[in-house]
Amino acid sequence: MAGERTGTDRTVGEGVDPGPRRDTGAWTPGRRARAGATAGAALLAVVLTGCTGDGLGLDPKTPGAESAPAAGSGASPLDNPDGTKPGLAALTSEPDRAAARQVISRVRTAGRGPRTGYDRDAFGHAWTDAVDGVPLARNGCDTRNDLLARDGRDVRHRSGSDCVVISLTLDDPYTGRTLDWRKQKASAVQIDHVMPLSYDWQMGAARWDAAKRRQIANDPLNLLPVDGPTNGAKSDSGPASWLPPNKRIRCSYAVRFAQVALKYGLPVTKADKETMLRQCGG
Repeated sequence: MAGERTGTDRTVGEGVDPGPRRDTGAWTPGRRARAGATAGAALLAVVLTGCTGDGLGLDPKTPGAESAPAAGSGASPLDNPDGTKPGLAALTSEPDRAAARQVISRVRTAGRGPRTGYDRDAFGHAWTDAVDGVPLARNGCDTRNDLLARDGRDVRHRSGSDCVVISLTLDDPYTGRTLDWRKQKASAVQIDHVMPLSYDWQMGAARWDAAKRRQIANDPLNLLPVDGPTNGAKSDSGPASWLPPNKRIRCSYAVRFAQVALKYGLPVTKADKETMLRQCGG
């Protein structure tokens, strides 16, 4: 499929319906309804505090209501080593944060090499399904749509297709906001390479064969659907230069970055590793 490019190596891409596919069992958890305040309590809150929106118990999707930053929804990265579970839940307990530091501590460090010769095409056709050795590949659906279905709620597919996603609700881990996405504005949600492909290239992927580069570019462990503008701001930065605006998710983000590095035998810079450890209390 043809992909649009944004930022340094951020590929937006439009999904192309390749025809029927097998059921991938993508998990789309139901939403728990928020309890509303009683009319009397709501009125009292307005009189005493002037609160609106959440103060009135409004659902974040209600017009005029703001969705507060969330601790993250979906799976903990510690419980999702292959990246097949949705989302990126926050790590808040001390045992989890200690386990996170252990994962990060295993990552090697090295200097960041030159970007010379980098090209997105060196990592294969954007969102190709024809990749061996990674989950969700060769299931008849391209990588972008696989990831939208994995992380989205209230997912709707194009008529006659069980692949092409046309709308969803996304709990964006990077901003903590709830996004209502429609395919007509595809770039509003982009698929982020947690460990950017340009960064991979500079840390050793320039010496890999084409098959391994296709793997890291399409591996669900390295991919998260997120707010498009926030993804564009990240570009090809490592953790020392960029972290998700949602502070509650930063330890989980650091763990995911480390998991990708460990799986593919890539180092990170010393500054990046130190930053990653700090997000988890190290």
